[in-house]
Amino acid sequence: MHANHDAAAPAAETISFDDFLKVDIRVGTIVSADPFPEARKPALKLVIDFGPAIGRKKSSAQITENHAAEELVGKQVMAVVNFPPRQIGPVMSEVLTLGFPDVAGKVVLAEPMMAVPDGGRLF
Repeated sequence: MHANHDAAAPAAETISFDDFLKVDIRVGTIVSADPFPEARKPALKLVIDFGPAIGRKKSSAQITENHAAEELVGKQVMAVVNFPPRQIGPVMSEVLTLGFPDVAGKVVLAEPMMAVPDGGRLF
């Protein structure tokens, strides 16, 4: 599955509601954000707290153009929590942090409009 980062692209193929339910998207609070100089593309190493049921998970995120590490701690973000972990350099990325492209195609993190309990599932 290839991610489409083009805002002008048409909608993806039609899926069933059951397909949507297979993708487990949760909200969590960033507890640490650190530079990831070993990554091929500029990235940050995030630790995100998804509450007691899921706990803290690591993510490598290519978000450096629009997000400074020191501004991220305490922010709530959304992530897919049921993909298999991926080794990215020395980091095991356990969740896929979600965002949208800005006009230049650079990532803007997806976050809820108000604080919600960590671990809540997107529906």
